[in-house]
Amino acid sequence: MPPPAHPSSPIKAVVWDIDDTLFDYATADTTGMRAHLAAERLLDAHAGAGHALARWQALTREHWARFEAGETDWEGQRRDRVRAFVGSALTDPEADAWFARYLGHYEAAWALFPDTVPALDALARTHRHAVLSNSSLHNQDRKLRVLGVRDRFEAVVCAAELGVAKPAAAAFHAVCTRLGLAPHEVAYVGDQPDTDAGGAVAAGLTGIWLDRAGRGGRPELTRITGLDQLPPLLAGDTRFGAPDTFG
Repeated sequence: MPPPAHPSSPIKAVVWDIDDTLFDYATADTTGMRAHLAAERLLDAHAGAGHALARWQALTREHWARFEAGETDWEGQRRDRVRAFVGSALTDPEADAWFARYLGHYEAAWALFPDTVPALDALARTHRHAVLSNSSLHNQDRKLRVLGVRDRFEAVVCAAELGVAKPAAAAFHAVCTRLGLAPHEVAYVGDQPDTDAGGAVAAGLTGIWLDRAGRGGRPELTRITGLDQLPPLLAGDTRFGAPDTFG
């Protein structure tokens, strides 16, 4: 059965995913890796930039899944990505140094989505805010500070320190506990339909899928296609939002 057009009980807090929700991770990753590969003289070894970027992104998904499943730790998934990508049995310090050079290019391309600050501004007086990310606190806290929005969030909770990752209910419940709120009083907004919105719903929160690409096809989920639709959704205005959610 499709979800109600708006939350059935008052939402007191919005918990956010960061990457590809508030922060344009995909663009920063692509731009940064392209610059890094050029600097490392690795483009020719991977048959051009497009092939190299696709390979890097596939390895990121593969080793991130291993991290989420508890098969490796935060540093391990990074090192394994690098070793697989360069095709060499690098030592830990060598892999760390390679990744650090990539990070320099990646961080130079950091940017929030244009609708991020307007949405946070619109909800600032009506809702509390926190972050739940399948990353590390060191990375995400620093990212939010560099991007100038860390002070918008009461808490930043991350899988690397928590020891459990989305979509596990324990991850969502941990951030609710930090806020001192019951799950039904919290909405979770993220770009992944299963890991974010679906996981939040299963944990008793109001899950909202931010479908920036307009993929659709998940009528069981509450869906928005831009953050400008979030304030009216939380206010219960059914004129706003994606057609298959509110129609």
